[in-house]
Amino acid sequence: MTIGQQPWATGMARVQRSSTIDLITHQLRNAIYEGMLMPGAPIQEAQAAKQLGVSRGSLRESTQRLVQDGLLISIPGQGLSVAQIRTEDLEELYATRLMVEGTAIRVIAARPSANERAKRMEAATAALTRLEALSTGPEALEAPRSIGDADLALHSETVRAAGNLHLTKYMATLVMETRLASLGNPGGYVIRTDVHLAHRERLDLVLAGDGNGAVDLLERHFNDTVDRLTGVPGKPVATARVELDEAGSELGPIGA
Repeated sequence: MTIGQQPWATGMARVQRSSTIDLITHQLRNAIYEGMLMPGAPIQEAQAAKQLGVSRGSLRESTQRLVQDGLLISIPGQGLSVAQIRTEDLEELYATRLMVEGTAIRVIAARPSANERAKRMEAATAALTRLEALSTGPEALEAPRSIGDADLALHSETVRAAGNLHLTKYMATLVMETRLASLGNPGGYVIRTDVHLAHRERLDLVLAGDGNGAVDLLERHFNDTVDRLTGVPGKPVATARVELDEAGSELGPIGA
């Protein structure tokens, strides 16, 4: 029986392709994440619309979405700029991440069967395998940005594994804010090249069903991260600096 023969389906609309606004929003998000649009950078509406090949009206609607998400700042009389995560905001950012990621970890670890926990964590396990390969390979110090990307991907996949759409949505915003904090850190964008060790220990606890133990490790990891990013002396760790192109890159046309 087709959908059209179902009486309850008479009000269903045709599936629409992604709108231009969605595509612009996606491209601007990527530009912010990749550092093409650096924290604090002004957004020149006319120039950005020309680079993207879209109307200023469409760009304006898209940027308003990003303002609502906290990724862009709109100041009357001064226009738009990319949001900045200040050093004094880091403790709050990572405390929020601990709540979201800790909740997801406990949900996964509480599954009664080891097979189910492993199944849920397949994508996260694959992300960790990639992170380990990047961190221990000969290119580790040459491609630190890839390690940073893989690290955030692992955190995201762990939250997604909980199967809670609200947690996944919150985590998407927190990942963007974490990248903004890294890009705008006064000490430079520095990543840990040995972070995979902490991730492996935590993953093993999740798979074993020890949610509380895994969250305790995550909290210690986040506390160490905040201390390192704010200049608090601590145990030396292996790090590498991501070299950023301060001139940035031009946005490409939508659909290119």
